[in-house]
Amino acid sequence: MTMQQQSSLAKYVDRTRREFLNTTASGLGMAALGSMLSQDGLMPAAGAAEGGNPLAPVEPHFDAKAKACIFIFMAGAPSQIDLFDDKPLLRKRHAQPLPDSFLEKVRFAFIKKKTALLQGSPYRFHRHGECGMSLSELLPNLGSVADDLLLIRSLHTDEFNHHPGQLMMQCGRGTFGLPSMGSWLTYGLGSESQNLPGYVVLNSGRGSSGGATLWQSGFLPSSYAGVLFRNQGEPILNLSSPAGIPSQLQRQGIETLRAVNEQRFAEVQDPDISARIASYELAYRMQTAAPELINLTGESKATIDAYGLNRPEQEGLKVRGKQGNTYQSFARNCLLARRLVERGVRFINIIYASWDHHSNIPKELPYNAGCVDQPIAALISDLKQRGMLDSTMVVWGSEFGRTPLGENRKGKREVGTGRDHHPYSFSMLMAGGGIQGGQVYGASDDIGWHATENRVHINDLHATMLHQFGLDHLKLTHRFQGRDFRLTDVGGNVVQDWLA
Repeated sequence: MTMQQQSSLAKYVDRTRREFLNTTASGLGMAALGSMLSQDGLMPAAGAAEGGNPLAPVEPHFDAKAKACIFIFMAGAPSQIDLFDDKPLLRKRHAQPLPDSFLEKVRFAFIKKKTALLQGSPYRFHRHGECGMSLSELLPNLGSVADDLLLIRSLHTDEFNHHPGQLMMQCGRGTFGLPSMGSWLTYGLGSESQNLPGYVVLNSGRGSSGGATLWQSGFLPSSYAGVLFRNQGEPILNLSSPAGIPSQLQRQGIETLRAVNEQRFAEVQDPDISARIASYELAYRMQTAAPELINLTGESKATIDAYGLNRPEQEGLKVRGKQGNTYQSFARNCLLARRLVERGVRFINIIYASWDHHSNIPKELPYNAGCVDQPIAALISDLKQRGMLDSTMVVWGSEFGRTPLGENRKGKREVGTGRDHHPYSFSMLMAGGGIQGGQVYGASDDIGWHATENRVHINDLHATMLHQFGLDHLKLTHRFQGRDFRLTDVGGNVVQDWLA
């Protein structure tokens, strides 16, 4: 054998050895490892690999109460003192200064400590339902479903500015590059929808300051990222085929792309390639499913009226929460959320901004509350009437709350008409998905400064949500850069008192 032949043979043996090790490590060997890790609860059961579909349904860690989540995110932070947490003593102490001991180590975004004064709510609170839940006069429709609601008055967070706070609520920490809760949920459970994304985002108003970072997949494959649907026109830009392209030709193009990507995946075993294959296939199926989703002609007039799709808006009003016909847009998004759940979508994020009322609360808060009150109540009632509320978790929340102090950005000793950021105590609502309705959990002090009874951290909220989906938040992990990450990071406890 010549030297050249020996060299060629050595290269061939080396190449085939690498191929064998590569395919063994990522094929049978990886399958066996994945099976053992699943049995130990250290990773979701194999579902992403079935048929090359990363969103294939996966069995939970234990029996689940919830199958879908509609998370209604009120970006900008609504005032819990004016909506959910009545404080009679704060009214009595209106325009009085707060003791210095409260302010020593407190940071504000804009308030000037030396001249800050307490600001009571001008709105009346009324009791609703058999449970007697106290809610602001600005939320009469939510009052009609009070017996289905869990009102949490003792939340607190680690962040006091909007973008970090929004990241913490959506991703578990106020840090860039982490997966959002919708990504974690679809990563852990997959999706039952064949023709729509497992994670859909719907926007109303001016848009949140966090933008697309609030529905990112972070270090998880891109298949688990949220997909933003538009309010008008095509649900997703560039989804439809160009004019003159027959469906048969498009199908052939998709199959060719799949073949090329599968060949590349066999060589490098990059999971992003598998996600790319699944994305092309899903986009092709969505060309039919997405237009059908947003076509509301099959909905009854009673349903359209209940959600308030045709409600008039005040003309010429300039407020933070208004962008176009916001009342119609938000109501439509709530109805679309129900239709998405019916079609098997796992997680729907409805984002409405902005509630960042540093001023002008008397005009702006009633507008925003009026925008969301009727559609959310209709959504809960609609889900319940259809027998879907038990398996659909509805969450109403934001990144933090607002101060009992009035905004005094110019440093004047007078009560303003706005409130600053407040991470120490705020309120949220939950309904459905195995959550016990008709109860108020936790409490803040007499002026709404600190959460004092049954304090709940954001990671406790996340742990409890995952639990209702049959997921142990300690076991739903993903190894990245040598560390096991999870939605609840290094904290979080399931709040058993919330569970039905």
